Amino acid sequence: MAKWGTKVTRSHAFEPNEHGCGFESRRLLVLCLLMAGLVSGASSAQPQPPPQPPPAQPPPQQAPPAQPPTNPDQSTNPQQPTFRAGISFVRVDVIVTDRDGKQVSDLTQADFDVTEDGKPQTIETFKMVQLGGELKPGAEPPRPIRNSFDEESEAARDDVRIFAIFLDDYHVRLGSSMSVRDPLINFVTTQLGSADLVGLMYPLTPLVDVRMTRDRDSVGRALKTFEGRKYDYRPRNEFEDRYALYPASTVEQIRNQVSLSALKALVMHLGGLREGRKAVILVSEGYTSLLPPQLRDPIASMPGFGNPNRGNPMAGQGSGLEDRAQFTANLDLQMELREVYDAANRTNTTIYALDPRGLAASEFDISQNVGLQQDQQALNTSLDSLRTIADQTDGRAIVNRNDLTGGLRQVIRDSSAYYLIGYNSTQAPSDGKFHKIDVRLKAQNRRGLQVRARKGYWALTAEETARATAPRKPGPPAAVERALSSITETRRRFIQSWLGTSKGEDGKTRVTFVWEPTPAVPGQRRDEPARVAIIAAGAEGRAYFRGKVPDVDVVAGGSADGGSLGAAHNAASPAGVAGTRQPNHVTFDAQPGRMELRLQIEGKGGVLDSDVLEVVVPDFSGPETHLSTPRVMRARNAVEFRALSTSADPAPTAGREFRRTDRLLIRLAAYGPGTTVPPVTAKLLNRGGQSMSDLPVTAHSGSSSTHQIDLPLASLPAGEFIIEIKAKSDAGEAAELVPIRISG
Repeated sequence: MAKWGTKVTRSHAFEPNEHGCGFESRRLLVLCLLMAGLVSGASSAQPQPPPQPPPAQPPPQQAPPAQPPTNPDQSTNPQQPTFRAGISFVRVDVIVTDRDGKQVSDLTQADFDVTEDGKPQTIETFKMVQLGGELKPGAEPPRPIRNSFDEESEAARDDVRIFAIFLDDYHVRLGSSMSVRDPLINFVTTQLGSADLVGLMYPLTPLVDVRMTRDRDSVGRALKTFEGRKYDYRPRNEFEDRYALYPASTVEQIRNQVSLSALKALVMHLGGLREGRKAVILVSEGYTSLLPPQLRDPIASMPGFGNPNRGNPMAGQGSGLEDRAQFTANLDLQMELREVYDAANRTNTTIYALDPRGLAASEFDISQNVGLQQDQQALNTSLDSLRTIADQTDGRAIVNRNDLTGGLRQVIRDSSAYYLIGYNSTQAPSDGKFHKIDVRLKAQNRRGLQVRARKGYWALTAEETARATAPRKPGPPAAVERALSSITETRRRFIQSWLGTSKGEDGKTRVTFVWEPTPAVPGQRRDEPARVAIIAAGAEGRAYFRGKVPDVDVVAGGSADGGSLGAAHNAASPAGVAGTRQPNHVTFDAQPGRMELRLQIEGKGGVLDSDVLEVVVPDFSGPETHLSTPRVMRARNAVEFRALSTSADPAPTAGREFRRTDRLLIRLAAYGPGTTVPPVTAKLLNRGGQSMSDLPVTAHSGSSSTHQIDLPLASLPAGEFIIEIKAKSDAGEAAELVPIRISG
């Protein structure tokens, strides 16, 4: 696929938190890290972190590479500023308001003093940023957000504000989630401007499914389905099934870890979109470090069963052991919160913590029978966790207030006018400690103004500094990196797809398009895709194929048949797999060269999504050695494998993520000069590109030029691998790389 030059969507890796999981964290560390990986089992699309930090995730306090501005004192220039990169470079957003709470936008660099740990710093970059949420007169019209390329290009515009709403359903009660829907919908539909971008995320949402959009209606519909699940441990997906029988205290710590890790991943993702200020609205009732004894049920999904403290509201009070456990749990929670706000500071992202409870009087319901002292302690911990995240990221904690709309308006005001200041720390600290930043207005210049800026930053340790400044270690070959990245490139919001080519007739190339539904995000409702409308056209506008795949709904145990333009067909359920929905595919002939592929994903309620791919169709008619695109078929059991082996043209799978219980059958054709069939060899490579073993290649009985590889995955560990396939003849050599990801 890499040789086509296909332009498809890119994903960002989900980064699990590297710390423990609170109380009993030493025993639960492996469980929690495993939990972050198990999200792939729930969504079948969770990408693993790359071996080195990607460009979108710079080391702490290291600004993205850029050149210093030619005039750092242009206080009225509305363009997005650029900053110098460096370990000691620090940037600060500064909001200045008057007595009425209105933003002050006429200050200059000379009006500000900046100190770090009490020592004066020299301001090197200074910009006033003013955004109204509307396009500037004469500006280029907004691009429709169809893929990640559109998302990144639109986010980089200097007239765009970026907002993300993190719906922490793990830490919001059902009643609270229902009451907060209307304020959030009103915020999206009436407060955001036409140029603003907004996205939604749940704790279990893979980052590849987080898409910034201007479609206010779709965001509003998604907000209407928000359902809180606080203290409701009933599993709703395969991932949660795996720990449903764990103690409630363990499950609660896992939920903390999932939520905070996802929030950290979100701010890192936003930091990769652009350098300027971004706002995250964290909808959560806060994080509790330790459940009271009354709720520490031995089995989380069976409330009250086997817990002798359920009926004792005084359990745990006055206990030294309980106090020590609470102290340790609080320390672990603070470390996890620090991971989040440290990442937010590095990526210039502000977090606004919105408590949907409004004026909160207690943490637990009266039916939970928790004593007043422990209830108030838990309530204070949850509120403090929200205040900490907001305060440390220059945001606001919208807590203990029934008027949530007023707090959301403040989010808009803060994102509309602010000063962006940058300086190189004179201390250049590498001690891993917190360093306080103080931004003030010179007293003789302005009086009665309020200045808000982040409190400071956590410096890199000496080890982290050495690692960040060390020369980059050579990675795997570029072809291997491209192949591994393609695992998630073909994955979209509703479907994942695959394009393959082989030799056609009369000098044409046979193109196969395969799609299958992307697994739904756990805990999030969505419309299911039913068909994909396709228009494939050459550079001169000639249509190679126009139709829907399938052209009727596929039902369990049924098939989809029908005519379409050109030599095309749709796949139905193969023999032995009745009652399951198999990948839908279409095949047509195209002229070698550039081809545009327009996709429109449809559900029962109408169009769900659309995309445009630009493809370079290879030419197989020349005398060189060629390989068709390998077709990967997956069998989950012996019956499926026999059906695939005996089928002349089984439908390939679109995904490249498998389980160790799967067995792969890979088929491809080799072409040489004339009727020559060059020999084919295959190797299994690790993710670094090193050879692990040779793979047997056999000839397929149905065609002299077709070869196949039988690869059971049971003997391989979880991870990413490359199947390298080569064909060699006197006319040269051809190679194809097939990436696969194996989960446990």
